[in-house]
Amino acid sequence: MGIQQFRLPDVGEGLVEAEIVSWKVKPGDTVKLNDTIVEIETAKSLVELPVPFAGVITDLLVPEGETVPVGTPIISVQTESAGEEPLADDMVPSIPEPEESGGRTAVLVGYGPKTTESKRRQRKPAPTPGGTPTPVGTPGTAGAALAATPAPPPAPATAAPAAFAPTAPAGTGQAPAAPPSTPAPAAGGNGTVHVLAKPPVRKLAKDLGIDLATVTATGAGGVITRADVEAYVAAPADAPVATVPAYEPAPVISGREDTRVPVKGVQKVMAQAMVASAFTAPHVTEWITVDVSATMELVERLKSDRAFKDLRVSPLLIVAKAVTLAARRTPIVNAAWDEQAQEIVYKGAVNLGIAAATPRGLIVPNIKGADSLTLPDLCRALNDLVATAREGKTQPADQAGGSFTITNVGVFGVDAGTPIINPGEAAILAFGAVRKQPWVVDDEIVPRWITTLALSFDHRLIDGEKGSTFLADVASILEDPARALMF
Repeated sequence: MGIQQFRLPDVGEGLVEAEIVSWKVKPGDTVKLNDTIVEIETAKSLVELPVPFAGVITDLLVPEGETVPVGTPIISVQTESAGEEPLADDMVPSIPEPEESGGRTAVLVGYGPKTTESKRRQRKPAPTPGGTPTPVGTPGTAGAALAATPAPPPAPATAAPAAFAPTAPAGTGQAPAAPPSTPAPAAGGNGTVHVLAKPPVRKLAKDLGIDLATVTATGAGGVITRADVEAYVAAPADAPVATVPAYEPAPVISGREDTRVPVKGVQKVMAQAMVASAFTAPHVTEWITVDVSATMELVERLKSDRAFKDLRVSPLLIVAKAVTLAARRTPIVNAAWDEQAQEIVYKGAVNLGIAAATPRGLIVPNIKGADSLTLPDLCRALNDLVATAREGKTQPADQAGGSFTITNVGVFGVDAGTPIINPGEAAILAFGAVRKQPWVVDDEIVPRWITTLALSFDHRLIDGEKGSTFLADVASILEDPARALMF
C-alpha cells in the first residue's frame, strides 16, 4: 500500500496553470483507472481529468475555485503500489495503459496512452520542422465533447490537404508565394505531442495566446526560448483561433461600491489575441445589404427534406456554404500573412470558424475542411459544433487552425458590425439579423427578407478589389442560392 499524488498535467496546449472548477470525487471514494475525478478550466476550455491509477481517495489537495500551476499535486490516492518520486518541471505525469471497459477504451485526456512498464518520467521531445501540428487528444468526430466519455486513442495524424495553386493577384505579374512549412511538434510512439519549454516561456506563450506546438524551437536540444515566442508573435500563420469574449456570470452588485472581477481563462486569451490582431493587421471593413428572401425559402424547403431529418436548418447554413464557395473564386480570403517568413500562406482547406454560445461565454470552434462537405454534412457539423460548445466541452484542437470565421451577430438582433480578424486568418464575416423590410422590386415596394453582411479583412494581403469580389459573391449566392450551381 502507498499514497500517490496526481499532479496537474499539461493537457497538450502549452498549459501553465488551470482552475479547479469542480471535484467529481471526495475522500473515501474508491476509483478505478481513468475514472473522471475533476473538471478544470484552462485558458481555452473546460477539461475533465481522469485519475492515472486505482485506489481510495485520501485527500483533495486543491479546493474548487483555486488556480494552480501545472505540476501541482491536486489529489492523493492510496494504491497498492509504493509512492512516486517528485516530478521535475520539464517532465510529464506517468500515464497508464488504456483499459477496456464495457467495449470502450478509456484514455487519459490531453496526452496519449503510455505503457506502465515502469514509473519512469518521459521528457518531452523537441519539435521538428515540417508538417502540421498534431491535435492532442482529438476524438474521431468533429466537435465531440472532450472527455465526456472515455474515448478511443487518437488516430495517427494524416497529412494536411495539399494547397491548391492560386492565381496571382491581378496586375502583379507574379505567382503567389507557396505556403511555407509549419513546425511540427515531435510525437512519441503513442502519437502524443510534446514541446520543450521552461515554465516562464510557457507562461509568456499562454499570456500571448500562442500554442507552443506551432512555434519553431531554436534553443539547444530543441527547447523553445523566449526569443522564439517573441519572433512568432509578429504574425503566426497558424495561430489558435482567438475566441469571442467569454464572460463569467454577472457578479452580484450591491450598494454603490465598485466590484472587481479577475480577467482569466478564455477571456484573458481572447483579449490578448484581439489586441495583437487589431494592432498588427490593418483592418478594412466593407458592408453590403442583400435581399435573402430566396435563401429563407430554401431554408424552409430543407427543413422538410429527408436528407436533413433531425437536423436544425438555419440561414447560417446557407451563409456558411456561400462562404466556402466564394472562397474558391477568391482564395486570398482563406490565406494568412506570415510576417517572419514574408510570405502569404494560401490554406489548403477552409477551416470555418463559427461563434457559438456556451454557459461560460462565446467561443469560436471551427469545422475542418468545411469546403469539402456536402450541404447535409455541413449542417450536421454545424449542429454538432454548436451543441458541443453549449455543453462547454469544445476541445482546444477544435478551436485551433481556423482559416476563416463567421460571427453571427444577427441572433442577438444586431444588424452588423466591424469584427476583428482572428490571428492567423485574413478575414471575418459578420452576418446580421434577417428582417422583413420594404424593398424595391421592379419599381415596386414590396416586403422582403433583408440582411446586412460586413467583411473585415487584412489589407496587407487583401486589397479592395479582392475583398469586394468575395463579399459580392457571398451576397449573390444568398440572393439567388441556385447560383451556387455555377461553382
